[in-house]
Amino acid sequence: MAKRPRPISRRRALQGAGALAALPSRVFARTAAAARPRLMQGVQSGDVGGDGATLWSRADRPARMIVEYATTEGFTDARRIEGPLALEPTGFTSRLRLADLPPGQTIFYRIAYADPAVTSVTSDWLQGRFRTPARVPADLSFVWSADTVGQGWGINPDIGGMTIYETMRSLAPDFFVHCGDTIYADDPLFSEKRLPDGRIWKNLTTEAKSKVAETLADFRGNHLYNFLDANLRRFNAEVPMIALWDDHDVVDNWYREKRLDTDPRYREKDVGLLARYAERAFREFMPLSDGLDGPMRLYRKFSFGPPLDLFRLDMRSFRAPNGPNRQEVARKDTAFLGLEQVDWLKQALKSSTATWKIIAADMPLGLVVYDDWRRKSGFEAVANADDGPPRGRELEIAGLLSFIKRENISNVHWITADVHYPATHRYDPARAAFQDFTPFYEFVSGPLCAGGFGPNALDGTFGPEVVFQKVPPPGRFDLSPLEGSCHFGHVRIDGKSGVMTVSHRDAGGNVIHSLELVPK
Repeated sequence: MAKRPRPISRRRALQGAGALAALPSRVFARTAAAARPRLMQGVQSGDVGGDGATLWSRADRPARMIVEYATTEGFTDARRIEGPLALEPTGFTSRLRLADLPPGQTIFYRIAYADPAVTSVTSDWLQGRFRTPARVPADLSFVWSADTVGQGWGINPDIGGMTIYETMRSLAPDFFVHCGDTIYADDPLFSEKRLPDGRIWKNLTTEAKSKVAETLADFRGNHLYNFLDANLRRFNAEVPMIALWDDHDVVDNWYREKRLDTDPRYREKDVGLLARYAERAFREFMPLSDGLDGPMRLYRKFSFGPPLDLFRLDMRSFRAPNGPNRQEVARKDTAFLGLEQVDWLKQALKSSTATWKIIAADMPLGLVVYDDWRRKSGFEAVANADDGPPRGRELEIAGLLSFIKRENISNVHWITADVHYPATHRYDPARAAFQDFTPFYEFVSGPLCAGGFGPNALDGTFGPEVVFQKVPPPGRFDLSPLEGSCHFGHVRIDGKSGVMTVSHRDAGGNVIHSLELVPK
């Protein structure tokens, strides 16, 4: 028979209490903190527009997302929502879409995570904010760029990390468009990288960034790495993001049919499989309006009241394989945006009543981007380097530009990135081989934290000319952030006049080129 436990006397209980009291208070603090969920990567909002905004965060364990939001910083009019569970199958991320928000208001929000079993046990609260679009003409601004942690240039604690995010935050933009390469899944980081002048760049390193990404855990780890930067976390809490993806979110110049048989770094050779892992991680860690189930539909219109509609494109998911890009007629192997996305964009542009229509793309239209830049063979973007009538992927763009002219859709311009240097291009039918379109500008920016390259050659099919560009000195490539490789673009629309000012800025926020456009 098992012995019955001996009752604890009052004297023994007091002795035990005294022994516990004698332990350092930090032991209790550590124990209490360990029992509570933790909010790990800060908070962020995204896909903001007239129809609402998405809130995002991540817990350290299974936990219930709790959101409070208000129009006052003191949360005197707060509304509380119990959000979804953050679970292991989602990388412990969760998101909540807010709708029916008051227009033209700063929305303050805070997020915590609650223990699913004991809802009174919660993490600390973390606060963020964003501004909803006004329904009347009002001042509006946004920033855009691309390419985070590329070419081995990561988070350098010696210079304060990725300070370009703090620079962008200081401008108080209404939103940020990340034009792709949100991670560099194919670019491992090392603790040090030497500059040509002998200086040493030092990186924070993690296990996930020590190799190329081949598993879902690897891709998640690449996203998690970026959140180690305090500048990025502060920026995310105050500036909503509209995120695109590009090649390095998976692997350089990827398309689904591609194989990596000649790349010894990869054990997994099937790029289609890598793309599925990468897409899942991208959807988990970006504050997108779509859920995680079903096909990803990234292309979408975001309305910011009378001044602006922004159209996000997806130039990765629907493309045919990279190749010579010289087909004479449009067919399946010339797809770049794909028929469904092109039809959507045409109708979305036609129905827009906003003054300015900005198309956000991850790749430029007229710059030549080779699939194999060493051999100058194959093509990764739209242009095919022949300066003649539209062929290959150019046929899609020609049809789109003709539609915009035919339907008399005014004030349409493009923002993009990918090529790792800032530039402004003006496309003019008077200089073009194809002339059935209205003149427009393409503004290129980046990188955020990556190597500087360029310039790329311009293809004459749509008549582009360089209005401005800033590129590395002759003979230099992979310019480091310490040498001025990092840039972003800033757009400001005046609510009264409608004038749109587009400026290119360096990592310190200095304006290196500016252009004013008057609406038609």
